[in-house]
Amino acid sequence: MAKDKYVRFDWAAKRMLRNKANFGVLEGLITVLLGQKIQIVEAIKMVSVQQIDMVRDVQDYRNRSFFLAKDLHGEVFMIELHVVRLLYYYERILYGVAKSITEHIQLGDKYDKVKKVYSISILYFDLGKGADYLYHGQTTFKGVHTGDTLQITTKEKDIIEMKTPEQIFPEYFLIRVNEFNKMATTPLEEWLDYLRSGHIKDDTTAPGLQDARRQLQYMQMPREEQLSYDRHLDAIMIQNDIISTAQKEGRAEGRAEGRAEGRAEGRAEGRAEGRAEGRAEGRAEGIAIGKQEATLSNAKALIEKGVPKDIIMQALGLTDEQMQDLY
Repeated sequence: MAKDKYVRFDWAAKRMLRNKANFGVLEGLITVLLGQKIQIVEAIKMVSVQQIDMVRDVQDYRNRSFFLAKDLHGEVFMIELHVVRLLYYYERILYGVAKSITEHIQLGDKYDKVKKVYSISILYFDLGKGADYLYHGQTTFKGVHTGDTLQITTKEKDIIEMKTPEQIFPEYFLIRVNEFNKMATTPLEEWLDYLRSGHIKDDTTAPGLQDARRQLQYMQMPREEQLSYDRHLDAIMIQNDIISTAQKEGRAEGRAEGRAEGRAEGRAEGRAEGRAEGRAEGRAEGIAIGKQEATLSNAKALIEKGVPKDIIMQALGLTDEQMQDLY
């Protein structure tokens, strides 16, 4: 193994970055995103998965990391990493932010105790359509007729102050890792390069990446951790290959079924409308069937090749009951 091989960020977030000695890595990422120096003073203890964001199955938990941190001002940073696609993702991060706000205010406190939340999503899957690899959203209130931005009157330390909504409401950052494909020349681009490929420049000056070079080296981990990390990479490779195969097979079956259904409906309701509806419904149904059949087929192939059961389950999202049916 190369001396300067670094573990992936999604692995580090689960195993290493909750250690206070490694806070500098996360501080660097947040500093680059916000454009201001951030110092983390606490990694907030996670409660159960159900309490955090209503995750309903173990497979989803395995494919994501969740990290809560506070800075010197008490503001909360909610950092999530997702390896596979999730349904209703926007709704899910909204719920997570609301949960974070309510869990960090005591019963009976005034609303001035509400802390701003920064939601940072590091996504290793395609989320909608867009040309950029980084999207930022925050709440503002614009005058319908005047176009001006509303300011909010607040009272802090017996002094009346004016704040804008973005100083109070949550901010959202969506980092689409797979969309980054350029030469890294800025601190943000260097971070994207690391998130996608695990590569860190020898002469990097990007906040947090210097700490990562020292603390996230593969060769410094105990052998047991190295083996666990290797299995993690194997599972991701298998999972990506299976998803790609299923999508191709699903599209092929969907096109075929769509043409057949389109022709049948077209005769009854008009050729133009029938083709459109047939293609749409056939494609959706074909993709779903294709994915399911491809998953089971690939699971059988992996069993025959001697791939460990836990890796197959992690990569394919199968339950123990489904695995037993295949043996």
